[in-house]
Amino acid sequence: MPLLRNLAAAFTVVLFLSACNTPSGNTVTNEYGTLADGQTASLYTLENRNGLVATLTDFGATLVSLKTPDRDGNLADIAIGYDTLDGWVNDGSYMGASVGRYGNRIANGKFSIDGTEYTLAQNNGDNHLHGGNVGFNKKLWQAQPIEAIDGEGVQFTYISADGEEGYPGELTSTVTYLLNNSNELVITFEATTTATTMINLVHHTYWNLTGDPSKSILDHKLLLLADGFVPTDARGIPDNGIQPVEGTPFDFRSATRIGERIDGDHIQLTNGKGYDHSWAVNGEAGELRMAAVAYDPKSGRIMQIKTDQPAIQFYTGNYMDGSSTGKGGVPHNLRTGFCLETQVFPDSPNQPDLSNAVLKPGETYTHTMVHVFATK
Repeated sequence: MPLLRNLAAAFTVVLFLSACNTPSGNTVTNEYGTLADGQTASLYTLENRNGLVATLTDFGATLVSLKTPDRDGNLADIAIGYDTLDGWVNDGSYMGASVGRYGNRIANGKFSIDGTEYTLAQNNGDNHLHGGNVGFNKKLWQAQPIEAIDGEGVQFTYISADGEEGYPGELTSTVTYLLNNSNELVITFEATTTATTMINLVHHTYWNLTGDPSKSILDHKLLLLADGFVPTDARGIPDNGIQPVEGTPFDFRSATRIGERIDGDHIQLTNGKGYDHSWAVNGEAGELRMAAVAYDPKSGRIMQIKTDQPAIQFYTGNYMDGSSTGKGGVPHNLRTGFCLETQVFPDSPNQPDLSNAVLKPGETYTHTMVHVFATK
């Protein structure tokens, strides 16, 4: 597969250590700003031996920026976002954030557990979206810098109270970001609950591999290792199970320009804006496997994504309309960023045949997502 030149031959499981005799570096911590309630948000900067730099904040356990080299060695930030804390506070697009308790949509803002119906906020038409009115992306997480055998990172922890946004059980969640020397950004979610609940913790960065947030992402090439996708109704709710991608604009099994079929007349693209669907990742859920490869021919940057989740949501920033201003004063315009979010399928609390979203007391929810960066 020619797009994968320079990628690590295989994913190496990294053992996180609170102390290590051979750390690769030290996380730099800086104050980022003050929130309305008086709490202070911080920035955490990670750098690997190859010069990749990731910046994180404890507000929303958010990836603020990720600087990677192009084919000529020039570093640029490939994560869409904001220059200041206020930008993230006022953001309505979940840029870079850790989304929860449940990323994606839940139909009618309702689900049932053992005969008891739970009602959530309807913050996306009739749907519940990305955790509700004040989801995990708007919370200040507790942060702990960590060192590992081959990298450095930060572990963020948030405790969600029983009943928060309508969800049952007190949920203790952690998200760990590790930047290692194989040019991998490893994101690991874990959670436990005191009562049976629904969960789908999701990472939500918008990417532009050109390194220029004003440029279109339509010339990026995308490979999705998925034979099936999930059609949705007008509300974005799955309505026909998993369907074959064969013969549709949703077939990215060969590397294809994002813009090649985005304006097609397929019924699933009639909103005229682009993709916002889940693909069923080939292979067994629970096993770490390749899900996607994105490539920008202009810069030569490659981003590979591996996951242990059943699905990946490909979203082309359909509601970026220029109304918010991002880094360097550049507006967030349509088709200047895309998301690749590994997760369970939308509305799984009401459609358990698609994927399991239930977490019970005594169980531990886990979700691993690996981004691998290279050039061609």
